[in-house]
Amino acid sequence: MTSWTTEPGRWLTAGIVGSPHGLDGSFRVNRPVPELLRVGVRVLIGDQDAVINRVAGMAQRPIARLDGCSDRSAVQALAGRTLLVARELAPELEPEQWWAEDLEGCVVRDVQGPLGKVRRLLALPSCEVLEVEREDGAGDLLVPLVKDAVRAVDLERGVIEVDRVFLWEG
Repeated sequence: MTSWTTEPGRWLTAGIVGSPHGLDGSFRVNRPVPELLRVGVRVLIGDQDAVINRVAGMAQRPIARLDGCSDRSAVQALAGRTLLVARELAPELEPEQWWAEDLEGCVVRDVQGPLGKVRRLLALPSCEVLEVEREDGAGDLLVPLVKDAVRAVDLERGVIEVDRVFLWEG
C-alpha cells in the first residue's frame, strides 16, 4: 500500500470495511455502493491505498479482499474504515442518478421555501431516501427519491426541489 493525498470532492464512498470473512483477508462490506466495488479498482483507506482483488456475494452484502490484506488480523486492523474510490474511476451515472456525496449538504425546498439540508442518503428496502435536517428543528424529514416526491435536483445550485404535499408536510 502507498499513500495518496486526499482532496475534498475527489472521493466517493464505496463502503465500510466490516467483519472478516474466512481466513484469506476477505471481509464483508457494510453500506456498499456496488457500482464502485469492482475488481481492479484502487481504493483509499485512511491515508493508504490498495487494489480490490476479489468481490463476491450479493451486491447488497458483498465480500471483498484487497491486495496486501492477506489474513483476518489485517482485516480487523481495517474494520470500520471507509473505502474511498477516486471520482474519476467511478462509472458514468444514468440520468436522474447521483452520488450520495453530491446530494449531501444540498438545500431541500419547495415553492414555499426551504425545508432543510440533506444530511445523508439512506438505502431502505423499498427505495433510497434523503435524510433532511429540518431548518425548524422539528426532527428529520425523510424524502424518498421517487418522482412524486422530488421535482428537480440542481447540483450546481445545491438545491433539491420537493413536493411538500406528497411528503405530508403541508
